[in-house]
Amino acid sequence: MIQNLRIDSLAFGGNGVGRHEGKAVFVPYSVPGDLIRCRPVREKKRFVEASMEELLEPSVDRCPPRCPVFGECGGCQWQHLPYQKQSFWKDRIFRDTLTRHAGVAAERILPLVAAPSPWHYRSRVQFKCRQAENGFVMGFYRRGSHFVVDVEQCPIAMPEVNAALALFRHWLPASPHPGRVQQVDVAVDDEGALRAVVHLPDGGDRGMAEYLAPLAGEAGIALFLQVGRKKTLSRVCGENDLHIRPTGPDGLRLAYGPGGFAQINLAQNRALVKHVMDLSGLDGSQRVLDLFCGMGNFSLPMAGLAAEVVGVEDYAPSIDMARHNARCNAIENVRFFARPAEGAARQCQGGGPFDLVVLDPPRSGAFEVVEELKDIAPSRIVYVSCDPSTLARDLAALVQGGFRVASSVPVDLFPQTFHTESVTLLEYAGA
Repeated sequence: MIQNLRIDSLAFGGNGVGRHEGKAVFVPYSVPGDLIRCRPVREKKRFVEASMEELLEPSVDRCPPRCPVFGECGGCQWQHLPYQKQSFWKDRIFRDTLTRHAGVAAERILPLVAAPSPWHYRSRVQFKCRQAENGFVMGFYRRGSHFVVDVEQCPIAMPEVNAALALFRHWLPASPHPGRVQQVDVAVDDEGALRAVVHLPDGGDRGMAEYLAPLAGEAGIALFLQVGRKKTLSRVCGENDLHIRPTGPDGLRLAYGPGGFAQINLAQNRALVKHVMDLSGLDGSQRVLDLFCGMGNFSLPMAGLAAEVVGVEDYAPSIDMARHNARCNAIENVRFFARPAEGAARQCQGGGPFDLVVLDPPRSGAFEVVEELKDIAPSRIVYVSCDPSTLARDLAALVQGGFRVASSVPVDLFPQTFHTESVTLLEYAGA
């Protein structure tokens, strides 16, 4: 047992950090200023991972969490911190990561763009399901496990998502085979339309579609079933597509289908798109390559400022949707390709070199793509990242390849969690 450990900071991942006998000690759900007693659960040469056993003296920064299962559910890490403090620590962690691991000058890192609302912002949620001995359970995995914590409402989900959760919690226990339901994905769009995907294991739906169709239809929820792999996704009732407005209520209207991707914070996605467009430096003469383009969240807004935009995404249904969105918004100077991002910068240069490359990779980053960008050397790169650690790794490689970081801005799409999105502009300075 570690006695009287004072927590003095927060780390990426959400844990509080103190020091004991020269080692950093990482403790979930602790707050800077806390005095705690904790039990080590894993010890390494330079750090210790521990669990809090007793809060001896609470930090003045602590606040009561809104969620009754906070600390048990693994979805949020920082509900016990006021949002102003969350923003401070996100800004500091992001800044420290880029200065220490990528050598970015502190003055190049802009202040965090805080969320307009730290609650009820999440437009897409995956609810895990399990038939337990004492009844049907629907909620989220406990941190570090596949144990499902039952939730009646989620305070970070949009009200429409919580309304759908209440319906499925009522419907599924009486369904033909509640024990087969693994997950329910619920999403709402910028127009208030709802869509749900019910996940079942291989072996058919066994009457689930017939049971749920009239219920979902009456509730106005577009319903889909996925039986096993993603390719089995099938419509039960309602419209296929949801729609987002990435440039504002009177701007572009972009559709995305079931199984497709859209940012979970619709308001902050608009801030993200605006930052990408502001940093792009487009004046109508440039060719743009958008890697990991999805259904055109960045490609189509940029098309109005560019000579040509080429979008690349390896999930073919998203490319089909991007092409559909271009047609529906009468955008003609875009081309979309269903292929991996790796190699695209060279193989899609048919109309000449690209002046700007935009990339929005998954959390694992884009190291292979970065190596290619070092070779083709576009004038500008706008890197949208959801992971500061892999961003720092990739930025370090790009700087070695002759680029300089002109600016980087963290954008908070995920209040109550440690996650941070960001937009970074790089300019080619020469080999």
